[in-house]
Amino acid sequence: MALYINNEAIDIQQVPADTSLLQLLRQQQLTGTKEGCASGDCGACTVMVVESSGQSLTAKAINSCICPAASLENHYIMTVEGLTAQQAPTLHPAQRAMVECHGSQCGFCTPGFVMSLAALKQARPDLATAQVEHQRQAVLDAISGNLCRCTGYRPIVEAGCQSLKIPAQSFSFVHNNESTAPCSSTTTVQKADQIYLKPKNEKQLQQAISDYPSARLIAGGTDLMLEVTQQYQTINQFIDLSDVDELTQTSIDDDSLLIGAAVTYSDLERQLADIAPEFVALLHRLGSRQIRNRATLGGNICNASPIADSPPFLLALDAILHLASSTGQRRSVALSEFYLGYKQTAMASDEYLTSIEISRSALRQPVKLYKVSKRYEDDISAVMGAFSLTAQGKLTIAFGGMAATPIRMNDTEQLLQLDINGEFAEQAITKAMASLADELTPLSDVRASAAYRSQMAGNLLRKACIELCQPDLSIGVFTDA
Repeated sequence: MALYINNEAIDIQQVPADTSLLQLLRQQQLTGTKEGCASGDCGACTVMVVESSGQSLTAKAINSCICPAASLENHYIMTVEGLTAQQAPTLHPAQRAMVECHGSQCGFCTPGFVMSLAALKQARPDLATAQVEHQRQAVLDAISGNLCRCTGYRPIVEAGCQSLKIPAQSFSFVHNNESTAPCSSTTTVQKADQIYLKPKNEKQLQQAISDYPSARLIAGGTDLMLEVTQQYQTINQFIDLSDVDELTQTSIDDDSLLIGAAVTYSDLERQLADIAPEFVALLHRLGSRQIRNRATLGGNICNASPIADSPPFLLALDAILHLASSTGQRRSVALSEFYLGYKQTAMASDEYLTSIEISRSALRQPVKLYKVSKRYEDDISAVMGAFSLTAQGKLTIAFGGMAATPIRMNDTEQLLQLDINGEFAEQAITKAMASLADELTPLSDVRASAAYRSQMAGNLLRKACIELCQPDLSIGVFTDA
């Protein structure tokens, strides 16, 4: 059992299940990769994961501080040291551009920025000849999860754009041989009482759950691993869903969209661009590029956090969750009935989420999604509001960050119906805002006060009522003034 770091096979058979990739790298004396936050927020730990698919290679940046090393069995990992070795005797274009544009000052964050930019260059060769603004937006997306407290970012963005134009040597990886061939059976990394299981299909997954009923299910691990890195807990047993074939598929037909529970946000951004553009725009604000490359829609739902950003959208569109048990029994439950309380769901202990279903008719409904946070990207919402206008002229309303669970505003919804002019009457909006204030019981915390959340929710409701009726209009958030 091995993963490949800078083209060197590293045996992980005896690596503890909850060891992060960052810990493993530093144990290998690869200290260019830094730990800044241990929560996937600062990007100092960014590395590039390269996957082989036939004769092609795909690259993506991830946070090594919250990625279990065992989850990358049979993957290629490139660190800043390996980047230099691949381009010897010259620097990689990302490194060279950072030097020429003076993109580094104290230097602590620099390896992470370099790896994010290198991953972008590897993944998007088409950007070399793209328009300047297109290049700039791609660079901003690539470094959205990298923090620098010295430069002000301008020279880093310049370096990123410049690096896209500089020719680079092709990466060389040991691939297409038996040692790196995909495994069709459950892979197991075990040390003493710690075990990391990675099944490849649902039958293997169900067997793993039966054999290890106390194991924690993990996909991207972008939240679960914080229990290890922030709360210093030990997790002895993991069952990784990220390679389960049935859980990584997205399909669409005339009736519905079916999203596998282990499909990542980055994949959804590509797959849903044409059929759910509002949701894709929201996805772009969830976490950073490094987070979205591993985080999954199923994880965001099953984590049952009241501040999760995808459930309000799914609630507003009456999404259905499909569950399965370790014995193979299957059932479906409406998302509106899934959350029972704070961090509590209707899922039995031996069940897992297989897919999320949204009807095509719901996807055709006009939707407005509003994420209110202090930072545009990579931030927790103070308020997350989702509004959808049904074919019958009714408004569905859902919020996150306002209660112990994401919630639908059933009472308020009854007060809103399009009039004969295809608009919501001002009197109806005013009554709905008052009802919303009664229906919501937000808390005060470090992100916002209860009063702020309550008023913001009302303002977002008014904003949605106006914008949904006038698609070409985009307005600011109303206040009493």
